[in-house]
Amino acid sequence: MHQSKSRRLLLLATIVAALVVIFDQILKFYIKTHFYLGEDVEVLSFFHIRFIQNNGMAFGIELGSKLFLTLFRIILVCFLGWYIARLAKLARVPAGYMVAVALVASGAFGNIIDCVAYGEIFSNPYPPEVAAIVPWGSGYGGLFHGLVVDMLYFPLFSFTWPEWMPLCGGRVFSFFDPVFNIADAAITIGMGMIIFFYAKYLGSEYIKNEQDKGKKA
Repeated sequence: MHQSKSRRLLLLATIVAALVVIFDQILKFYIKTHFYLGEDVEVLSFFHIRFIQNNGMAFGIELGSKLFLTLFRIILVCFLGWYIARLAKLARVPAGYMVAVALVASGAFGNIIDCVAYGEIFSNPYPPEVAAIVPWGSGYGGLFHGLVVDMLYFPLFSFTWPEWMPLCGGRVFSFFDPVFNIADAAITIGMGMIIFFYAKYLGSEYIKNEQDKGKKA
C-alpha cells in the first residue's frame, strides 16, 4: 500500500513537472521565432505579450554572473529532484506539497534550458528581425550563456504621484511591471503554496520523524 502511494506521488510530481516544462518551452520557442526583441502586443488592456530577455532569475532579478546563475539553477534542480524522490517514500506527505515542490523544480529547470541551450541554437538579430534556429554552436552565445525568454506582462493599473509628494512626486507608478514566463509563474505558485499551506513540511526534522514512524509501523 505504501509503495503504491509512493509511486502515485512520484507519477503526480513527474506529470506536473513535465507539463510545466513542455508548455514553457513551446511558448518560448514561439515567442523567440515570431516576435522581435522588445515587441509588445496588447491582448487585453491588462495583459500584454512583451518579448524581453534577461540574464537573471525569476522576474528578471539578477544575482551574480551568468555562469553562477546557471550553475546555481542546475544544483537547485538536482537537489529538488532528490528531495521529491525522498518525499515520495513518506506515508503522510500531502499530494499538494509534492505538486508545490514539483512546480518549483520544473520552473527552475525550464529556465535552465534557456541558459544552457538557447545561446547555442538561436540567432539574436537586431529588431525588427526575429530570431532563427541555427545549427548547434552557431548561436549568439556559448554554452551556459543563453538568455532567459520572458513574455507575460500584466500592467494592471498605473497612476501619477502628485507633484507635492517627496521623492516620487510626478513619477508614474504602474503595477505589475515585471515581465515573466511560465517557468517563473510555476516557481512563484509553488513557493506560495509551500509558504502558506505546507511550511511545516519543510526541513529534515519532518522527514526524519516520518521515517521513524515508518520504522515503528
